[in-house]
Amino acid sequence: MEPTVQKQALRIQLVTSINSPEFTYLNHALTHSSLIGLDAEWKPNRNSSTFPTVSLLQIACRLAESDDLPVFLLDLQAIQLPSVYELLREMFVSPDVIKLGFRFKQDLVYLSSTFREQGCDAGFDRVEPYIDINAIYQYLQPKHLGRRIPKQTKSLASICKEVLEISLSKELQCSDWSLRPLSEEQKAYAAEDAHCLLEIFKVFHAKVVKKGNSLQHLNKRGSSYFDPGLKQMFEIPNGHNMVTRTKFVEASNMIRTTMRELHSNIQMTEEVDPVKACDISKQVDNSLLWIARKYGEKILLKDSDKKPKSSKKKAKNTSTASEGKQKTVEILQDWQGPPPWDPSIGGDGCPKFLCDVMVCFFRS
Repeated sequence: MEPTVQKQALRIQLVTSINSPEFTYLNHALTHSSLIGLDAEWKPNRNSSTFPTVSLLQIACRLAESDDLPVFLLDLQAIQLPSVYELLREMFVSPDVIKLGFRFKQDLVYLSSTFREQGCDAGFDRVEPYIDINAIYQYLQPKHLGRRIPKQTKSLASICKEVLEISLSKELQCSDWSLRPLSEEQKAYAAEDAHCLLEIFKVFHAKVVKKGNSLQHLNKRGSSYFDPGLKQMFEIPNGHNMVTRTKFVEASNMIRTTMRELHSNIQMTEEVDPVKACDISKQVDNSLLWIARKYGEKILLKDSDKKPKSSKKKAKNTSTASEGKQKTVEILQDWQGPPPWDPSIGGDGCPKFLCDVMVCFFRS
C-alpha cells in the first residue's frame, strides 16, 4: 500500500462546557462535515458486573469548507451529559454523515451505559451509516485472482503503520482517563486515535475513486440504489448536498472578488452559478454515498448488549450447576437395592469413591 499521508499538527479542542467557544465550534463542525472519526476512552474496570464509565469521547471531523483538522475531546466528566445527548444521538444516526470507527460497538455499549446512568434513559442504540476501519483494511489488501485471502485481525496501531507509515503509540491506552486534568500527552494520544481514522479512509477513498467503481455504479443504478436515509441527499433540488454546494460557491465568488484587482491582466470568468457548481460537488458527494452504501454497515445494540456479559454468564453457570446438582440428588435418592460394595453381592464392604459415600448418605 502506498502511504499518502503527511503528518500534520492537529487542532485539538477540549470541550468541557456547552457555554464554551469549543462547544460552539463542535456544533458547527458536526453540521458541516460529511465524515467523522469516533473513539472513546475510559478507566479500566476490574468489576465485571458493571460497564466502565466513559470519560472522554473523541470526534475527528473533516470540514467541507476548510483544511482544518479539528479533533474534539468531549470531557464527559465535566459536561452535563443530558445537555449533549440529543446532539450526539442525531450525529450517530444522521444519514448525511459517515461515521468511522475501530471496533466501535464496544465503545457505543459503554457510552450508552454512561449516559443512561446520568438520566438519559434511552442511551444510544445505533450508529449508521458506519464503516469500520477493519473493513477498509481488508479492502486495501492486494487481491490475487482465483485465490481467497483469509481476513486478518490487526490492531489500529498495526494498520496505521502499514497503511499510513506512521507510528501510533498505545502506551497511554490503559492509563487512568478519569483523572483530571488530562495531561498533554493524553490529549495528543486521544486526538490521534480518532484522526487517524480519517487518514486511513482518505487512502481507501482515493483507491475506490481511482478504480472508477463509484461513479460507474452511480450512473448505471441511479439514486434509487441507495438506502432511504442516504437517498435524502439526492432529494434536494438539483440532486446535490446543500452544504458542499454553498461552501463551494462562497469560496469561488470570494476568489473572484479578490482577483478583481488583477482584472487588467487576467481574463475573469463569469460569477459561479450555484446550480452549475453543484455538478462538481455532486461527484464528490456521490462517491461518498456509494462508499457508504457498499461498504457501510449499522451498529445496532440489542437489549442483551446492555448487560455485562460476565454477569449473564455467571447467572447461566449458576443455573446449570443448580440443575446438575438437583439431577444428581434425584438419581441417588432413587437408588434401589444394596450398595455396590455390599458383601452379599460380591463387594468387600468398603466404599471406594465419593459417589459411594453419597449413596450411603442418601440411603441412611
